Amino acid sequence: MSKLQDESFRDTIGTINEEGERNFIFPKKPSGKFYDKRKLLSYLLLVLLLTAPFLKINGNQFLLFNVLERKFSIFGFPFWPQDFYLFVISMIIGVVGLTLFTVAFGRIFCGWFCPQTIFMEMVFRRIEYWIDGDRGAQIRLSKQTWNAEKIIKRLIKWVVFFIISFIIANVFLAYLIGSDKLLRYVIDGPKAHSSTLITLLIFTGVFYFVFSWFREQVCIIACPYGRMQGVLLDNKSINVTYDHVRGEGEKGRAKWDRREDRSTTGKGDCIDCLQCVHVCPTGIDIRNGTQLECINCTACIDECDTIMDKVGLPKGLIRYASEDEIVKKEKFKLTARMKGYIAVLVILTGVLISLLSLRNDVEAKVLRTPGQLYQQKGDVISNLFTYKIMNKTVKDFDNITIKLENQSGEIKLIGNKHISILAEKTFQGNMFVEIKQSEIKADKIKIKIGFYNNGKLIETTKTTFLGPRSFN
Repeated sequence: MSKLQDESFRDTIGTINEEGERNFIFPKKPSGKFYDKRKLLSYLLLVLLLTAPFLKINGNQFLLFNVLERKFSIFGFPFWPQDFYLFVISMIIGVVGLTLFTVAFGRIFCGWFCPQTIFMEMVFRRIEYWIDGDRGAQIRLSKQTWNAEKIIKRLIKWVVFFIISFIIANVFLAYLIGSDKLLRYVIDGPKAHSSTLITLLIFTGVFYFVFSWFREQVCIIACPYGRMQGVLLDNKSINVTYDHVRGEGEKGRAKWDRREDRSTTGKGDCIDCLQCVHVCPTGIDIRNGTQLECINCTACIDECDTIMDKVGLPKGLIRYASEDEIVKKEKFKLTARMKGYIAVLVILTGVLISLLSLRNDVEAKVLRTPGQLYQQKGDVISNLFTYKIMNKTVKDFDNITIKLENQSGEIKLIGNKHISILAEKTFQGNMFVEIKQSEIKADKIKIKIGFYNNGKLIETTKTTFLGPRSFN
């Protein structure tokens, strides 16, 4: 923590002024090595976010979260309601991984990987810099009367923001209903799918509201992840941190005076230029220590390094570091808590990989018809069963046959003599299983039934076959 004892900054947030009204933040346009790396990573992630619903792996959408039809696809692996346990394990792995990442490296996910930050800082904010100018120009434009210049700039910005929000809404809808269905709706035209168009416009309005007005308040107010920091972080967690030992010195920070030698005056290296505050997208002062609003975007690191370079002081006054590194000069190392999270993550990942390797593309169930016992025709015992086959793949199965695997006997289908199942569809029917009485050694036996497509075994299942209690 900083040597300064003024804790009043914790009583409010940067987006609310003293009157309790919305205080819009106008951050300075960042620049520097970290910002360049963030731009590169952000553009790669933007390409992934915008194209993921349209990419296919083995015919499956790369990412799909179809809640209405309860169908999910993660990295090309399809998950159906029957696979919900796999989806839950995947989500738990994600939560544990994010928790481990936060314990070790703080809120770095928010600044480097979060879609909200990427769209806000690398798309909408950059458009705003292009139209309205940098921090000073934006502040002046905000205070300016509604003349022709302000009206034109506002209209251009609002129209561009709306168009981008509409594009994002379409991509978001592709994640929910599937890209194939979305493209079909586009080809059919808005009149044919008016309800979907209304939903799309609602999404557009939400995204427009978030990126044009609510903005950084999503990270500060709405997102629960920032509040997790208080539980997950400790003195060994690496964060974007102000080196208060060096910055405050013995006599505190002071404005820069090139005639002074700060190594002898006892003043800290922080020259109180406030550039780290002006460049912050959430409007905080990083010198006050770790705060909920900080998203570890590194803008303050780049700005501070630039200032330090100009005044001839060492860089790194603000840097990635833990509290123990600053105070005790201890380097980063894995703690017992981190090792525990790693162990849990490895175990869960192993379980998921094992379950995925055992998972079939087809799921079949055979159940005896309720209320039915058995029928006897001479020396043959028959049971009536209901069977259900689910095709989880994107390929059609055009020639399904059903056979007994561990028992001699015969299967007779009722009604449908030829079974074909379309991609991602389910087929249900009834059948008789007939076994000679001499083959039945008990009143209940387990039989194994195999399902074949064009002679290739695709699934097996077991069920119970009933026979008479006594034998002649």
